[in-house]
Amino acid sequence: MTVTLTRVDGSRERLSDEVLGEFDAALRGSLVPGGPAGEPEPRQEWNAMYGDRAALTARCTGTADVVEAVRFARSQGLLVGVRGGGHSVAGLSSIPDGLLIDLSAMRGVLVDPERRLARVQGGAVLGDVDRETQAFGLATPLGRVSETGVAGLTLGGGYGHLNTKYGLSCDNLVEAQVVCADGSVRTASETDDPDLFWAIRGGGGNFGVVTSFTFRLHPVGPVVGFAGALYPLEDLGAIERGWREYATGAPDEVTTLIVTMTFPAAPGMPEVIHDRPVAIVAAVHCGPDPDEGMRVLQPLRELGTPLFDLSQPMPYAAVQTSFDPFFPRGGLRAYWKSQYLDELTDDAIDALVGRALDRPAPLTLVNTFHLGGAVNAVDPEATAFAERTSPFMVSFDTMWTDPAQDEAAIAWGRSAWEEMTKYGNGRVFLNFTGRQDEPLQAGTDTAYGRNLRRLGRIKAALDPDNFFQLNNNIVPTPG
Repeated sequence: MTVTLTRVDGSRERLSDEVLGEFDAALRGSLVPGGPAGEPEPRQEWNAMYGDRAALTARCTGTADVVEAVRFARSQGLLVGVRGGGHSVAGLSSIPDGLLIDLSAMRGVLVDPERRLARVQGGAVLGDVDRETQAFGLATPLGRVSETGVAGLTLGGGYGHLNTKYGLSCDNLVEAQVVCADGSVRTASETDDPDLFWAIRGGGGNFGVVTSFTFRLHPVGPVVGFAGALYPLEDLGAIERGWREYATGAPDEVTTLIVTMTFPAAPGMPEVIHDRPVAIVAAVHCGPDPDEGMRVLQPLRELGTPLFDLSQPMPYAAVQTSFDPFFPRGGLRAYWKSQYLDELTDDAIDALVGRALDRPAPLTLVNTFHLGGAVNAVDPEATAFAERTSPFMVSFDTMWTDPAQDEAAIAWGRSAWEEMTKYGNGRVFLNFTGRQDEPLQAGTDTAYGRNLRRLGRIKAALDPDNFFQLNNNIVPTPG
């Protein structure tokens, strides 16, 4: 199976059957060439704009396979990518011309309920973790779509339904096993390799392939208070003003957001919201008493006259899948951009309303997230994830299906983001970042702030040749 791949220096390298055969023999997993004759992908790329198969894929079964893949790529000078959950908005888990290190078979989760810890392999998705931890009435802060990869989410920070009470995903990481650019395997924690541990909590995939994460768990569920009120989109201005007042005074047990979209004609949902532009006010109360949680969430159900109200005590595992239908794997083309706000002013709300009423496609979302609580309680320099002060974040999740609409949809996303810079503080969330026509290091200076210098030094120590460069790239900067 002779294969031609791209090298780190941009040249092309034709690998012989003998070389590939030796690599294949060293793996417990399988080595799969790209092209139409290759095997189906075990995990499809989420963003349909990045559906091309890798020229060569190492389907790893464990840390030893990852070590072999890294060492092989280094020996051949190959450009590499890493796929965990394959849910990167910017397509950072797709590499058509290089070697893809695929962790999708590595999705085991082991829960220690006594110590309240969960060890999670690097290819796991959120649903894998929630299923195992909820068996013990425990959870760790993860995202809001069950098909999201744990690795990319955590390495980039990790927002979800438990943030205000328990912090980001990366704040709940207590240990990680990392295969570094030289093929060495390191254990990173507060006491072992603390610089690496600091860097991977927000620094993305710059420092190695994380083959396992150990998370701190918290008592959550199995039933939580859930608010899900769907209001007419034309009422968004008043709804968001009322939501702002509620969110800023809510207890830390409440994590809340507003999503605007055109609700699809989903089976089992009332016709009044079929293909209707709506503003969804969603929130989770993660306290021990769901009925008390519903009482605390009640004002979110009274911000106007809802078209439909899904609010109820709900299994936490069900909450974690409730947004899944809006984010089908491989079904949407996507370009996202985000902006943090020091204050959600009336003018900012008016701008959001204008954009929400003029979206380029039904499943394009204009979202407002409330942060605060445990997220803001962490010192900005305690982890690589530096944004610890903003109470709000806005994201424009431009999503569409027709490739002919690519240019117009991306232009809309950029324009909406540019308009929001009038009200934002200039900082961005890198996991909500599009890649088209933008360098991979775009936004790293504003996202990392003062932490970028330390990240550059750690990158230089662990990966001086920038072997891991298909990411929100941090340039190695010695000294």
